[in-house]
Amino acid sequence: MAARPTTVLVVLLFTLTACLFVSSVWSQVHDMSNMQGMPGMDRSKMTISESAAQDEDTRVSEFNHRLVGFILFLAGIFVLADEYSEKRWFPIRYVWPMCFLIAGMFVLIFSDAEIWPFGPQTPWYALTHSLEDLQHKGFAIILLGLGYVEFQRARGRFKGVLLALFFPVLAIVGIILLLFHVHGTDMSGPNAMKVMAHIQTQHRWFAAAGLGIAVAKGLAEVPQRWQQALKRIWPALLTVLGILLMAYTETVN
Repeated sequence: MAARPTTVLVVLLFTLTACLFVSSVWSQVHDMSNMQGMPGMDRSKMTISESAAQDEDTRVSEFNHRLVGFILFLAGIFVLADEYSEKRWFPIRYVWPMCFLIAGMFVLIFSDAEIWPFGPQTPWYALTHSLEDLQHKGFAIILLGLGYVEFQRARGRFKGVLLALFFPVLAIVGIILLLFHVHGTDMSGPNAMKVMAHIQTQHRWFAAAGLGIAVAKGLAEVPQRWQQALKRIWPALLTVLGILLMAYTETVN
């Protein structure tokens, strides 16, 4: 009986990520076709207020990535502490899923400053007019879903192989979505394309670390020779992902 609400959660999360994935691909193809032959904007012609607003958007985006990275880094440390401890402190097993829940709530509420209550846009308007905002909320729901299921597993409520594989499978879906993430980069500067390539490269590293986490954690749930080693490898990779996010930048020299 306990698995029924989880089945609904799985279906909803996969439906959400599938919709976001399709919309991301369509948006990127559409944007690339519109950008062909389009001359770049001159940042020198922008007003001081417009330039300041774009600089503030960059600072906010970097802060968001770095704070989420710090939270995920802590999650990895708590898992490692639990795995390496000879006398395990029982409550620690709840901490790392709560880190995912905290990260998900932060992204859900604070990822887009233009949305109410921090900005003038209503949530409905933002989510129906900005694919970037919609994707951010999708990533938030994925983090919340992962944290919720793992928290229930720590409580002994959710059991079974399918629920054990929920994390790696949904994480891989999120990784695929990350590779098609739309980023509202300032395209008015002279290094706009270089900055975009820099951002995309960092996201590919995020995806690579995430894939390692998903595969290692999935295999760690299956009894086999390397199970104990994998139980320590995936949280170590989680700390690596956290460090990569904490080093995120949207500027190039």
